Amino acid sequence: MDLRQFLLCLSLCTAFALSKPTEKKDRVHHEPQLSDKVHDDTESFDYDHDAFLGAEEAKSFDQLTPEESKERLGMIVDKIDADKDGFVTEGELKSWIKHAQKKYIYDNVENQWQEFDMNQDGLISWDEYRNVTYGTYLDDPDSDDGFNYKQMMVRDERRFKMADKDGDLIATKEEFTAFLHPEEYDYMKDIVVQETMEDIDKNGDGFIDLEEYIGDMYSHDGKADEPEWVKTEREQFVEFRDKNRDGKMDKEETKDWILPSDYDHAEAEARHLVYESDQNKDGKLTKEEIVDKYDLFVGSQATDFGEALVRHDEF
Repeated sequence: MDLRQFLLCLSLCTAFALSKPTEKKDRVHHEPQLSDKVHDDTESFDYDHDAFLGAEEAKSFDQLTPEESKERLGMIVDKIDADKDGFVTEGELKSWIKHAQKKYIYDNVENQWQEFDMNQDGLISWDEYRNVTYGTYLDDPDSDDGFNYKQMMVRDERRFKMADKDGDLIATKEEFTAFLHPEEYDYMKDIVVQETMEDIDKNGDGFIDLEEYIGDMYSHDGKADEPEWVKTEREQFVEFRDKNRDGKMDKEETKDWILPSDYDHAEAEARHLVYESDQNKDGKLTKEEIVDKYDLFVGSQATDFGEALVRHDEF
C-alpha cells in the first residue's frame, strides 16, 4: 500500500482498529500509559523515569554517569519552564509529561510532514494535502479501484477545516497534528464523534441502535453462536451506553462511549514529582530542586563515561 492509499485508509479508520470478524473491534480512545512499570518508589523510580522522559529516552539515561544525567536534566528543565520565570510549575510539568506520553503522535506527524509541505514553507495548505493524497483521483475521477475517493475527500476537507482554527485553509504543525489525530484535541472531539456515527449508523437516522453497535464490532460470518464478549457488549449497550434507555445512542452517549473521561495520569505524576522535590514547599520547583532529585526524574546506572555514553540532539 502506497502513502496515498495508507492515508485514505487512515482518514476513514482513525476512530477504530481493524480486526478479524470474530475479534472485538475497539473504537474507544484511551490515554496511552505513562509506563508499563509498577509505580512503587520504594522499589525503584523506573515508572517516574518513563513518565518524565518517555520509555525510549529513559533507557538512554541509564547509560549516563550521574554528572551527565544532572547536566542534561538541567537542559530539560529550561525547556519545561515555558514562561522562563525560573520555576517549573505543576502545569508546566504536566504539559511536558503529556508531550512525552504522546511522542509517538508527534513522531508520526514529523514523518509525514515533508510529504505534504510541498513548497517547504513550514505550513501545509488544504490544496497541498488534497493534491498529494487525492492527486491520482483528481486526474481520473472515474477510476474504480475500491475506494470512494470523493467521499473520503469531502470528509478530509471537513476535518481539515475543523482543525484549521483561523480558517485560512493553511495548517500549522499543531493544526495538522489535530487533523491527523483529532481524538487528542478537545476542540476536535465533535468531529471524532460525527465520523464514528457516520461509520456505524447504517440506516442514516442519526443514532446508533443496538444492532448497528454490535454489527460494527462483530460479523456473524455465517456462524450461529456469538462469542461471549458479544453477549457482554449487548448488555453493556443496554445497561451503560444507552443512558436514557431509548434503545439507541445519540451524539452525547456516543461521545461518552468512545471518548471516556479517563483518570489523568500525567496530572497525577506531575503532582507526585512536585510533592517529592519541592524542598521549600512553595508549590513550584527551581532547577536546583529538580537536579537535587535527579534520581527521581532521570536516574543513572552508569559508572563511567566510556563508549556507552549516549547523547541526543533534542537535549
